[in-house]
Amino acid sequence: MRSVDVLVIGAGQAGLSAAYHLQRRGFVPVTRASGDGRTFVVLDAEDGPGGAWQHRWASLKMATVNGIYELPGFPVPPADPDASSRDVLPAYFADYEQRFALDVQRPVRVKAVRRPTMEDGTETDGPLIVETDSETWSADHVINATGTWTRPHWPYYPGRENFRGRQLHVHDYVSANEFAGKRVVIVGAGISATQLLEEISRVTDTLWVTRAEPVWEDRFDTPTIVAALARAEERVREGLPPQSIVRVTGMHRTPWTERAEARGVLVRHPMFTRIEEHGVRMPDGSFEPADVILWATGFRAELRHLAPLRLRTPKGGIRVANGRSLDEPRLFVIGYGPSQSTIGTNRAGRDAVISILADPAAMKTPSIPA
Repeated sequence: MRSVDVLVIGAGQAGLSAAYHLQRRGFVPVTRASGDGRTFVVLDAEDGPGGAWQHRWASLKMATVNGIYELPGFPVPPADPDASSRDVLPAYFADYEQRFALDVQRPVRVKAVRRPTMEDGTETDGPLIVETDSETWSADHVINATGTWTRPHWPYYPGRENFRGRQLHVHDYVSANEFAGKRVVIVGAGISATQLLEEISRVTDTLWVTRAEPVWEDRFDTPTIVAALARAEERVREGLPPQSIVRVTGMHRTPWTERAEARGVLVRHPMFTRIEEHGVRMPDGSFEPADVILWATGFRAELRHLAPLRLRTPKGGIRVANGRSLDEPRLFVIGYGPSQSTIGTNRAGRDAVISILADPAAMKTPSIPA
């Protein structure tokens, strides 16, 4: 079993932010450690750098994501606004890891995080045990930064298994061209749903359905965002599942919604009540034919490897305050709840490291100046 002071799970936006702040405050990658200095390690399940960005669809351009994803300490180099984000951002993440010598270890899949036990099975307050597909670690603190990309949410509707056409989640979306000539039902009210509605409607007929009528918020200023994030923080503090970013901040007009509206395709219909072999049945009893159902219904936090800690509440979430588990203080969960946006993850990584430094167990002599 290998030992480390802080173990970070995931090398996306949140994980790299945490690693940057660890190193800035005197921790060094365990691969470079010597003596009694403080150490960290970043374990990532992907084959290469880039987190979820390397899996996004090719039509998600830099102009769409510009300004919301920068990692701390190193701005994104200038890029063509029409360049695909999945080409530009993984390269940026790779440069970032190399520039700060973060020594991310991959591909390493974390299978379980658990408390140490005595011979009789009694759990103790020692370092957490992190089991991976290659080896086992012992860590004084664990920063979980696994995001949501690997947990696409597929809501169940009656008859889904009988549909003769194609169903896919935005997780598996590639290009609008594959739907040319087919009628596509797009489900969801988030950013992905409206982006892909605008894109797919250029090559074929679409039907946009949502559970609730969209409410377009006019304000998106700092006070509004702060108030929304405070509500999100309260939810996860109580152990409720975090809401999507759109549920927290509301829907806002964007260049792609304006383009879709100008072409007459930004027309919301109520959610269907069931799925049939060749389409969907609407609330008024009418039938809408469909060849494809695209579920733009969001993602859930990837926390299955934390199950041995038994943190999930009867309300469905885990109790977190300021990025720290209230029921397992050795664990930080960032990129979760109010910190799930790409802006919030940077701050959450920094705050987790500050909290770790406040623990007496973390106050060893640093191996490099803080």
